[in-house]
Amino acid sequence: MKKFFVLLVIVLCLNIVVSCNKKEQEDNLPQMVDVDLSIKPNPGELGKPVTFEAKVTQGKDQVEDAEVIFEIWRAKNDNHEKVEIKHSKNGIYRLEKSFNQEGTYYIISHVTARDMHNMPKKEFVVGTPSEPEDANAKNSMENMDMDNMKESNNGK
Repeated sequence: MKKFFVLLVIVLCLNIVVSCNKKEQEDNLPQMVDVDLSIKPNPGELGKPVTFEAKVTQGKDQVEDAEVIFEIWRAKNDNHEKVEIKHSKNGIYRLEKSFNQEGTYYIISHVTARDMHNMPKKEFVVGTPSEPEDANAKNSMENMDMDNMKESNNGK
């Protein structure tokens, strides 16, 4: 009986230690990096600048050290322009770009910060909309080639 009691006490103590360790690990988990992608104006006008902004936050903190790439393309077009964006201020990464062809376009902001990756995608229109992409089309990440990334002086 004495052995059973000692074994029971050991099991209870181990259970308490493991529970405390799990709680401590949960408390130390970082919050997700959040990306709020905006397009102004939408719809845009042919030949006039459209402003793309990615506001990057983690909890209440503004992330100013993220790697941000905007990938932009016209619907049904395999040519995707990739532009590396520098931090503007207050966790905002901004690009102004004009378009010389009307249609439906897409943007993905590829954001890597604090060992996390977030890539929201949005549709926008310049002038008159064109036929949108098929929802079952290939994922743009399959075609992403970082060696051919185009840099732009517009990304500040």
